[in-house]
Amino acid sequence: MFDNFFKFKENGTDFKTEIIAGITTFLAMAYILGVNPVILADGGMPATGVFFATAVASGVACIIMGLVAKYPVGLAPGMGLNALFTYTIILGMGNTWETALAAVFISSIIFLIITISGLREAILNAIPLDLKLGIGAAIGCFLAFLGLKGAGIIVADPSTYVTMGSLMAPSALLALVGIVITLILYVRKVPASVFIGLVITAIIGVIFTVFGFGAGDALMPVVPAEFFSTNIDYSLFGGFIKGFGQLFSNIPNLIMILFSLVFVTFFDTTGTLMALGRQCGFINDEGQAVGIEKAFLADAVGGIVGSIFGTSTVTAYVESATGIGNGGKTGLTAIVTGLLFIISIFFAPLVLSLFTSPVTCAALVIVGILMIAQLKEVEWDNLIVAAAVFITIVMMILTYSISLGIAWGFVVYAIATLASGKAKQLSWGIWVMVIIFIIYLFFGL
Repeated sequence: MFDNFFKFKENGTDFKTEIIAGITTFLAMAYILGVNPVILADGGMPATGVFFATAVASGVACIIMGLVAKYPVGLAPGMGLNALFTYTIILGMGNTWETALAAVFISSIIFLIITISGLREAILNAIPLDLKLGIGAAIGCFLAFLGLKGAGIIVADPSTYVTMGSLMAPSALLALVGIVITLILYVRKVPASVFIGLVITAIIGVIFTVFGFGAGDALMPVVPAEFFSTNIDYSLFGGFIKGFGQLFSNIPNLIMILFSLVFVTFFDTTGTLMALGRQCGFINDEGQAVGIEKAFLADAVGGIVGSIFGTSTVTAYVESATGIGNGGKTGLTAIVTGLLFIISIFFAPLVLSLFTSPVTCAALVIVGILMIAQLKEVEWDNLIVAAAVFITIVMMILTYSISLGIAWGFVVYAIATLASGKAKQLSWGIWVMVIIFIIYLFFGL
């Protein structure tokens, strides 16, 4: 039954591989269960309610992705989008969290309309193949940076902005151990190497803390006193309904909020799904992702689901690359990830205590290595392409934003094409996006 529905043989996978890939993706994404409540709580939302909303919305969205699109992609409240939700829409613009949820609901419906109309896919197909490759590689670098930063291997510096942290710090040392172990397993072609690396690293981390090394460090994995979460907060469910009044009372405010959410969501999720589609092997000879329109649909519905349960925009996660790198090729991977998110409601202390940033760092770094390998297909002899791809990678990392990295890449691509006298090669779709990106870069959202 599973083989007929997900077409395991056709995709070169099997039931066991998909299960392991789904578990791996969940472990790489599980940090959002701890981070999202902290960020949204700054906007006045109850942290326990946000945890429940994050777990359930992510679970439902993942299952929809697996059943509808059959893509091995996990979804959860987006990092960056949750910051936009709290620090811009709520705190910066003076809106209530109910109003912000209402805005997420409406923007997700707009997103769904764009998807159903085919406009989203048309915009995606207008992107040159080399830029798609560059975006995928850039996201791989961004993933690695996220992992190294989260583990404390890369830290802030007042003089150079970033520098290397102390490698003898417990979290950094554990992450390094995890990277070495996972890399060895992967090079040796051990099945499920990324997942096994995560588990071994978590066990080593617990041993560290048991013997006092890193004990008390919030980043170090520990075995919690109780495994089950008994206090479940449902208070945010349907809260978006109360926000419509304030949202529509100020039309300029409404337009700015909706444009911000739709714009950032569009290019973050499009870039992510495009890169993951390529890693899955779903790209045809024309550079188009087969079946990605259904993935777009599932992603748009996920945003609506998130707003209903009470969290910021739910979107596709680049961390899904860990499960894909571990062999995930079908929607069963996403379904397993979704079920684990739902189950995590009852095991919140264990999930948050064991699989911390140093533990998932190795998976993100290894996947980054895998994703940057696609740069070998870029036409480096073409200076237009080389400039655009280079800027995309550099700016995505340095600005800590997928959408900003994509914006810089498009603008440079257009400028270089004009300089070479090949303006006719730029389609109207590219021109529209370049103009929007220029406004975005210079005037913000």
